[in-house]
Amino acid sequence: MPYLLKTEPSAYSFADLQRDKETIWDGVTNPVALKNLRGMQPKDELIIYHTGDEKSAVGMASVVSVDNSDAKNPRVKIKAGKPLGKQHALSEIKANKLFADSPLVRQGRLSVVPLTETQYKFLVGTH
Repeated sequence: MPYLLKTEPSAYSFADLQRDKETIWDGVTNPVALKNLRGMQPKDELIIYHTGDEKSAVGMASVVSVDNSDAKNPRVKIKAGKPLGKQHALSEIKANKLFADSPLVRQGRLSVVPLTETQYKFLVGTH
């Protein structure tokens, strides 16, 4: 299942992930977002989304491993992928009917958001 991960670029940007190649995705406290993190599987595809002033989907990544031994702090290792060929601003995403029922637009503060395959393909430009 694909997911979208939100990050404040001044704290940890997609460029930081590309530089590091891999990282543990942590700092998530929202119970729904934690549930989404715990549900991830190795090889799940990810979209990295910059919050703050940017508010846009910027890059791709994938899940390397998931350690759910601590339910309150799942350790999801992700690896960097390519930048998106076209960044997608939140305003564009909100205007697209594919995202009408998405937690991305319905639960704006949710930092880990499941995506449908169709939503993922739209964001990576393979729809």
